[in-house]
Amino acid sequence: MIKLERYWENLDVLQVNREASRASYVPYADESSAKSAKRGRSPWYQTLNGAWKFQYHSSVLNVEEPFYETTADVGSWDDLIVPSCWQVNGYDQLQYTNINYPFPNDPPFVPDQNPAGLYVREFNVAEQWDGKEKYIVFEGVNACFYLWLNGQFAGYSQGSRIPAEFNVSALVKPGKNRVAVLVLKWCDGSYLEDQDLWRYSGIFRDVYLLARDRVHVRDVFNKQTFENGFDKAILTTDIETTGQLRVSGELKDAEGKVAASAEAVIDEQGTLRFEIDHPHLWNAEEPNLYELYVRAGDEVLRFQVGFRQVKIEDGVLLINGQAVKLKGVNRHDSHPELGQTIPVAHMIKDLVLMKKHNINTIRTSHYPNDTRFMELCNEYGFYVVDEADLECHGIGNEHIEGSGHSLSRSPEWKAAFLDRAVRMVERDKNHPCVVMWSLGNESGYDANHIAMAEWIKERDPSLPTHYEGAAPHYKGSSNTDSLDMESRMYASVQDIEAYAQDESNKKPLFLCEYSHAMGNGPGDLKDYWDVIYRYPKLIGACVWEWNDHGILTKTKDGTPYFAYGGDFGDSPNDGNFCIDGLVTPDRKPHVGLLELKQVLSPIRIEDRNAKAGELKVTNLYDFIDLSHVGFFWKVELDGRLIKQGKLEIPQLMPHQSCIVTLPYSLQENPGRVVLTISCWNNEETIWAQAGHEIAFAQLEWRNEAQEETVREQAVAQTLPVQAKEEGRLLTVEGFDFRHVFDLERGTVSQISRNGVIMLDAPSVYSIWRAPMDNDMQVKEKWFAEGYDRARMKTYRTVWSTTEDGGVELTSRFSLGADSLPSILTGEARWKVGASGELDLLLDVSVQEELPYPYLPRFGLRLTMPRGMEEVEYSGFGPHESYIDKRQSVKRGRFLTTVDEMFENYIMPQENGSRYGTDWAIVSNAQGMGIRFSAPESFSFNASHYTPEDIAEAKHDWELMRKKREETIVHLDYMMSGVGSNSCGPELAERYRLSEKKFRFELSLMPLFKEEDE
Repeated sequence: MIKLERYWENLDVLQVNREASRASYVPYADESSAKSAKRGRSPWYQTLNGAWKFQYHSSVLNVEEPFYETTADVGSWDDLIVPSCWQVNGYDQLQYTNINYPFPNDPPFVPDQNPAGLYVREFNVAEQWDGKEKYIVFEGVNACFYLWLNGQFAGYSQGSRIPAEFNVSALVKPGKNRVAVLVLKWCDGSYLEDQDLWRYSGIFRDVYLLARDRVHVRDVFNKQTFENGFDKAILTTDIETTGQLRVSGELKDAEGKVAASAEAVIDEQGTLRFEIDHPHLWNAEEPNLYELYVRAGDEVLRFQVGFRQVKIEDGVLLINGQAVKLKGVNRHDSHPELGQTIPVAHMIKDLVLMKKHNINTIRTSHYPNDTRFMELCNEYGFYVVDEADLECHGIGNEHIEGSGHSLSRSPEWKAAFLDRAVRMVERDKNHPCVVMWSLGNESGYDANHIAMAEWIKERDPSLPTHYEGAAPHYKGSSNTDSLDMESRMYASVQDIEAYAQDESNKKPLFLCEYSHAMGNGPGDLKDYWDVIYRYPKLIGACVWEWNDHGILTKTKDGTPYFAYGGDFGDSPNDGNFCIDGLVTPDRKPHVGLLELKQVLSPIRIEDRNAKAGELKVTNLYDFIDLSHVGFFWKVELDGRLIKQGKLEIPQLMPHQSCIVTLPYSLQENPGRVVLTISCWNNEETIWAQAGHEIAFAQLEWRNEAQEETVREQAVAQTLPVQAKEEGRLLTVEGFDFRHVFDLERGTVSQISRNGVIMLDAPSVYSIWRAPMDNDMQVKEKWFAEGYDRARMKTYRTVWSTTEDGGVELTSRFSLGADSLPSILTGEARWKVGASGELDLLLDVSVQEELPYPYLPRFGLRLTMPRGMEEVEYSGFGPHESYIDKRQSVKRGRFLTTVDEMFENYIMPQENGSRYGTDWAIVSNAQGMGIRFSAPESFSFNASHYTPEDIAEAKHDWELMRKKREETIVHLDYMMSGVGSNSCGPELAERYRLSEKKFRFELSLMPLFKEEDE
């Protein structure tokens, strides 16, 4: 092994020769280059991104040659692009783990078999840099690294996701130079970086050189105060220099006009003061930015300045004096091919998607993001909960007093904890997007956190501090004086409402994580936001989480798919728990994101007297009126457009409401009337084009017929229905239909019209669904009760002809699993009329003493033959919906296909159901099929997969290989809801199929659409 000081296991050494942390900036030579914010336009900046020579070792103990020497031959080494994560480039073990450390839990020690990556590259230094101070900056290296310049040791640093800067002036020479870096996969700091993610290593963010004047501005801290409300803003710019220096500053508005200027001679510490009357304030809805140019010597520094005030008063979060709700998501750095290396274009894609879906807050879970991401948040308008790179979740159980998280109370670890707070705050202190400092995540709470909070309060008292680990239900220190809010993860709706109603709770409550978006979910968003809007003390919430963390890879035969924990042989792993986002790894929105968009709608439209066109409109924006919104309405009667127009809204200020009247007069024609109001962007923004739908509202009512209508018959001609019993089969024939019942099963086994077979397997009653991720806490109980393997037992079946010439068949049945009592019993009455329509009436009794009190579903399952691909239905669409996940769907009439109804999840699970269906037709391309209808709306699904197919598959590519030619149709009395119980509260009772007795009526009509509809 090469000779190295063993800093990686020394708690007394967090760095060697690393510069003190400072605000993020790059020096430029002139204002126009600085304004561009393009680093490459600065002559004082030189990127070291690109191809480095790279050699991977499974253990640092195997590194024997002094590779960092200038004479070392690295020509035969591999080439590796920097920045990158070495695991996604074929080196080392790809591993996903949530809580468990991927090494023995023995702090501060890590395994001796500690993987190492050796990096070497040569670079030239420009002549114009002669006489300058020279610095090298690493913006992110996981987990620790040693640095050499031209064979000389230059420094050491740990703390993966925050910059490390070194003054290498004495080591860099004119012309050609060599830089060498040794990166270790683990160090004692890895105990503080136990975030729920893939465990990546390497130089994963930018590396560059800076040339600085001998005497230069080292740090800048822009502080704001206001006078006379917000009539005057005072920007106090604290400046630290490396010696005496004349410094000038110009503050320019968005049009480039000088709003204020100042100048001073500063000797190491000094201040520039700028005053602005009637400033344009910054907020997420109007991200008004000024630019501060600080000039000294040959350098121009640029800072985005957003005038804003963040305060907590009487338990309410105020931004610029206005109560604000934080409508947020948790976001990890995650790219499906690059790992934690995130290109700027990818950052912008995330932010644009978030803006389009009404998200205004990002929690940087659980570490500071790239500095350019923060600049983009300033520009696009996001509130950022900036979180320290700190999580030691795997140390122990924070819920048991005295049992775990010893690091948070250990004096030996205090410096490491504090280092992570200091470096975050110093880097990001000038970003207006930051509205809250967070001490990290899931690391207990004790003296070391208190030290972090107290330091932050002293350094930047202008912003509140946050840390969920100090919640009262955790066992640790009770001293939370330096924390400005209570924070919770996955608290139930009832819990947060109880907090808000308790007058002894003086601090605001922030749900830093809620509504776990894993797989098909979340299903409880509206419930949360109804309560959050109701109470000022509830300041907002961040969904866990933004994106799935799948890694794009291929099967042996070349099929691409997104991999999760365990797919690379990694152990320990936490399986698909990283597939828990609102968007796919390649940023395609899940339905959950569409739900969130609608729930977070900044415009609320309510029914005052919709039949007369009277509505209540509320502006839920915090700072802007609705002048940028176009309101378009339409009225449909049973799916037919009968009226439409544009709604003119009077100027409506934030948080205000008004009553408007739509200019229509509707006749009382019988049928369902649906009023849809769509809210569109009137003008283009940096994140959306004009015409983008911000939100919508639907109101509906039914006009009843004045006289009873006669039930329509599908055919004019009829013949008496003939029934013939042969063995176990009962054949029922009429004018143009032939149906077959299985008397032993008591169900229909074949439906046909004019010789077209529309059912080719016996129908069954079904209670099982392929478990969702959000069923993970209950599915074992379902398995224990036999729901997944329930078989139908038919006790008796009798049939007879009816007075009106039809045939009626009645059966008694039960569903149960081997060795277990029956789950339910029921009576089914089938009736076939002269038109060929089949009416089913089910009376069901669920076992009173059922240990687990609710069923996944109950309904009729049919198998339709090959070619039954076309689906038309009246209900909610165009995408999937469930009883608690239906805010983003609109009522209408939809024409789709079986394949299009399928919602693909990386981990296959129940999907594609349509809640609240009035009727549905599944047919072949010629329109020959079955129409399903019921007096009450029902849950409907058509798929090429059975629940069993879906449940058996662990990846979407496995499921695709099980695709059936037949169409599996589910017609459900009820499907239990989605919820977010994968990492949240139990499914709310009102969304459970927990009724002990219920009746389900259903009609099946074979038809030819072009003739009968």
